[in-house]
Amino acid sequence: MTKLKNLITDVPGVLVGHATDLKVGSGATAIVFEQPAVASADVRGGGPGTRELDMLDPVATVERVDAFALSGGSAFGLETGAGVAAYLAEQGRGFQVRTARVPIVPGAILFDLLNGGDKAWGRYPPYRELGYEAAKAATADFVLGSVGAGAGASTENLQGGIGSASAQTAGGSVVGAIAAVNTAGRTTIGGSKHFWAAPFEQGNEFGGLGWPAKFAADAHVPHLKGRVRENTTLAVVATDATLTKPQAKRLAVMASAGLARAIYPVFSPLDGDIVFAASTGQRDPGDAVHGLAELGAIAANCLARAVARAVFEARTLSFPGALPSWRDRFGG
Repeated sequence: MTKLKNLITDVPGVLVGHATDLKVGSGATAIVFEQPAVASADVRGGGPGTRELDMLDPVATVERVDAFALSGGSAFGLETGAGVAAYLAEQGRGFQVRTARVPIVPGAILFDLLNGGDKAWGRYPPYRELGYEAAKAATADFVLGSVGAGAGASTENLQGGIGSASAQTAGGSVVGAIAAVNTAGRTTIGGSKHFWAAPFEQGNEFGGLGWPAKFAADAHVPHLKGRVRENTTLAVVATDATLTKPQAKRLAVMASAGLARAIYPVFSPLDGDIVFAASTGQRDPGDAVHGLAELGAIAANCLARAVARAVFEARTLSFPGALPSWRDRFGG
């Protein structure tokens, strides 16, 4: 088995970069593939905001993407994808149409416009430049917490952020996940310090606390924040196993279970939850049915862990009235 860093970039050919504007209280994250990757997506939330999502339908013509763009900024943040595409175009990347090349960069946004940051950015929002800088910064090592697309994110009771996790199948295929967590619900069980994702934790990656000995009375109360389109968890799962586009779609569907394991409530009409899935196609997954089932199960586990790590690693924003981070509230 390969030694993993517990990041989505453990998947060969996957790079991640962040660009953060602490004054604005927002940012962008680019997931860049060294070679175009087969990709699809699964949308579960009721209020998504996306770029080039139709292209990821298994029946659409283009099968591969060059990158994914995740961003804060609500609809303003959709310009992040243009910045990522601009950087990739400078590198000669993109889908070739005779003498032209067009970088394929699907993306999605989360709502962080009311977190106290300075959103008076003038005529044009900063997200195109943030996308460019995030793509330019993409590397195999990246930080978690209050950075990039998760810089201004929040849950119902705590600061949100960026999290990631990885694992391997029995046959050696690597699976990784990254999540920008801005959910309407909670990642913790009621008002406790324990995470819903605790059964899937590896080592002490988000505190090693396990589940509480007894669930408090408020554990299953569906606490919710915000209004429609003010919340979202954005996620990408990737693997080096070779998949077709329909198989990538199934991987995204199965991986969405990881959000349900880590967030309560989830997939609400208030959220825009989406999971992108990608294959870098460097390893034979074995049996087409059972191999894909194993990949999907492990991807869901990785995504649950990534969600918890996002909140565990977050830091409280410096703005008045900002929600506390998990560490500020519970120590550690």
